Amino acid sequence: MAIIEQNGIPNALPDFRNMGVILRVLLTVNIATMLAALLNSPTFAAFANQFSLFAALVEPALFLALALLYVLMPQLAAQRYRVGMLAVLAIGWIAVGLVYLWLGPLLDLRHGEGLLRGAIYTTALIGMLLQYFRLRNKALSPALMEARLQALQARIRPHFLFNSINAVLSLIRSEPRKAERALEDLAELFRVLMAENNQLSTLWRELELARNYLALEQLRLGERLKIDWHTDHAPMQARLPPLILQPLLENAVYHGIEPHPDIGMISVNVYRSRNELHIDIRNPYQPQAESQHNGNKMAMGNIRERLALFFDAEASLKATVGNNYYQVHIVVPYRE
Repeated sequence: MAIIEQNGIPNALPDFRNMGVILRVLLTVNIATMLAALLNSPTFAAFANQFSLFAALVEPALFLALALLYVLMPQLAAQRYRVGMLAVLAIGWIAVGLVYLWLGPLLDLRHGEGLLRGAIYTTALIGMLLQYFRLRNKALSPALMEARLQALQARIRPHFLFNSINAVLSLIRSEPRKAERALEDLAELFRVLMAENNQLSTLWRELELARNYLALEQLRLGERLKIDWHTDHAPMQARLPPLILQPLLENAVYHGIEPHPDIGMISVNVYRSRNELHIDIRNPYQPQAESQHNGNKMAMGNIRERLALFFDAEASLKATVGNNYYQVHIVVPYRE
């Protein structure tokens, strides 16, 4: 049996264009500023004055630094982690220095002392924030290894493989070209599932994998499985975490089509709205099969973790159960 490498996600700078990252930075810096003002104030009245003074310096420097990081993020992301850390630190120092030179005379700050304190304060905060994002990245990274293992052990279940091979065998003599195509789809599916999945994929690649998977399922389900694709206007170069569509479609087949003898329709709708990519998957649902939807929780939880890992608070996943349908709606920021 081949040994699968399980490398963690390498250290990487946080995405300073991500709304979740920006909100965490704003919250952390403001809480730290309040604590610093509190430690320097003997009374509540003094705290209010001290915090106002600190905020007058910290807030402009913070927003200037975030603006610079937003603009320079593509260049920072291309650097090695240590070089990027030093660059972020330098940007913080530059922002503090510019704000000090601008507001220092207005606030009657003592020459040099305030700038030195600001530099120390900035260094400590940036170091703490970068360490937090690094640890958060590592804490979430096991979701990727879990996703790969689940793909091998659960998502491509033994009975699916068994049924697919049987379906191919039944076609070898009567429709050899169709059987050959099915084997190619199966090989491609397993190749992707066994690969290292710690980098963003493209929507085009994910849809291709989804079509390969559904083609195999249609071999055994035949006319019972219908697919309604709405992807003509989808941005095919949009970036997505790998293995997002296939497990959702597998759930749709397993929980929505297999339990019922009638024809079932799975609808796949992918579109862009402003700076967001929307993925909507809907399959039939019967109330008497409600207990089967418990099997969705593992896949949903795993996908949520990977969306958080790659896109933080800018991504969302919502599952809705209607009278006769089960629907999953994913929203991620649009990136090429």
